Amino acid sequence: MLADWNALSDELQLTLSQEALFHAAETIAWQAESLAEEIECGNLADRGGPDALRLLAAVVRCNGRDRLVPAGCA
Repeated sequence: MLADWNALSDELQLTLSQEALFHAAETIAWQAESLAEEIECGNLADRGGPDALRLLAAVVRCNGRDRLVPAGCA
């Protein structure tokens, strides 16, 4: 296992960066939906949050895997 990021090839750095961005987007979307469910179940005060959170989750997901590409080059 390589311990130094700079020791990785440019291609591998880009691939790892893309995967990390995709995973982060999925995590944000999942958390937004989970919070919306908590509000709907009455565990948190409802101030229009569920719709806003579901919109956030949809926006994050609709960008798709192909759009979560780092700009520039490594």
